[in-house]
Amino acid sequence: MDFTSGAYWAALGSIILANVVLSGDNAVVIAMAARSLPARQQTRAIFWGSAAAIVMRIGLTLLAVEMLKWPYLKVVGALLLLYIGISLLSEDGGKGGEKEIRGVAAAIRTILVADLVMSLDNVLAVAAAAQGNTPLLIIGLGISIPLIIFGSTLLLKVMERFPIIITLGAALLGFLAGEMLLTDPAVEARFGKLSETIVNVAGAIGAAIVVAVGTWLARRRAADAPAR
Repeated sequence: MDFTSGAYWAALGSIILANVVLSGDNAVVIAMAARSLPARQQTRAIFWGSAAAIVMRIGLTLLAVEMLKWPYLKVVGALLLLYIGISLLSEDGGKGGEKEIRGVAAAIRTILVADLVMSLDNVLAVAAAAQGNTPLLIIGLGISIPLIIFGSTLLLKVMERFPIIITLGAALLGFLAGEMLLTDPAVEARFGKLSETIVNVAGAIGAAIVVAVGTWLARRRAADAPAR
C-alpha cells in the first residue's frame, strides 16, 4: 500500500463514505436496541455493538458477492427483520425495570443480527470501493466505527425527545424486510425481476405489519404491566 498515493486516499475515503451513508438504517437499530438500557449501559451497548458489527461486516464484505446469490437467504433475512422491528417497537409497552433486564449483551445481539441482515446489499458498495484491497477495507471500516457510534448516540437522544422516531425506525425495518423478500434470487427465479413499484409496495406492507403488530403488542404489554 502506498500511503502517499492519491488513489489510496481516494479509495479509503470512498470506503468510509459508502459505509457511513449506507449505515443510516443500522444506526437506527443500534439506537433502538440501546434505548431500553440504563443510561450508563447505553454507551457500552452502542460502542461494542457498533465495533462487533463492523468486524462482522468485514468478513461479510469478503463473502457478499457469493452470499447474495444464495436462494432464500434474503427471505430468511426479511423474516428476521420483521421480528426485530416488532420486538423493538413492542418494548415500549413495558415498565422501565422490565426493559433493563435485557442487558447490554441482549442489545448487542440484536444489533449484530439486524446489521448482518441489513448489510447484505450494503456491503457490495463497500467491496466495490475497496477494489479487492483487504487491508484498505479493514482500515476504512475501522475508521467508520466512531462515525457510526456518534450517529447512533445522537439518534438515541433524539428518540428520547421525539418517541415517534421509534415508530418510524421500526417501520423502516419493516420496509427493508418487504424489499428484501421480493429481491431474493428464489423469488426472482419464480416470478422474474419485479418492478421497483411492486418492491416498494411490498416494503410499505412490511412497514405497516411491523407498526401494527408492534404497537398492538406494546399496548397489550402496557395493559398487563400493572397486574404483574
